[in-house]
Amino acid sequence: MTKVLVLYYSSYGHIEAMAAAVAEGAREAGAEVAVKRVPEIVPQAVAVKAGYKLDQAAEVATVAELPEYDAIIIGTPTRFGTMAAQMKNFLDQAGGLWARDALVGRLGSVFTSTGSQHGGQEATILSTHVVLLHLGLVVAGLPYTFKGQMRMDEVTGGSPYGATTLAGDGDRRPSANELDGARFQGRHVAWLAHALAAARDKAAA
Repeated sequence: MTKVLVLYYSSYGHIEAMAAAVAEGAREAGAEVAVKRVPEIVPQAVAVKAGYKLDQAAEVATVAELPEYDAIIIGTPTRFGTMAAQMKNFLDQAGGLWARDALVGRLGSVFTSTGSQHGGQEATILSTHVVLLHLGLVVAGLPYTFKGQMRMDEVTGGSPYGATTLAGDGDRRPSANELDGARFQGRHVAWLAHALAAARDKAAA
């Protein structure tokens, strides 16, 4: 069975909700899915004062386990047009995996959230793609077969690079359309990862 890791960081729960939808979609495609988060590096007192969502149920991932998966779908909020420091800190520890080509040929994908429509969604996803490519992953986005990203009847996230949501001042939660995009991305990545894994197995036989 294809193994998919949904690896996320979420300060206020928006990416956590999107991660659950991505995982749901991947499971619908027949994948075995783990949902894990990266460690928090903000001091506890600061996180509490800022109102961070500290009751997230997902267990904390380790860098060492990444090669166990056929696909890694990364969820990160936007920080000035790039991934959150917590996610970058985690990925920066993958030098040993890079050195031995441990992730080459796996599938990678990214989803994000921003405070506004033009808050750096695409920049965040594309800059995260750079890290995935350095690690040797094959990058997948959110194809236009998900028609929800072309809607003009509502303000909504979504891009061909990956699913997105708009958080506003923090009070706006992911919309039904945005969650549909996340589920679609999960299914799409799981299907592609299955095909890639089958090809690797055939080549190794």
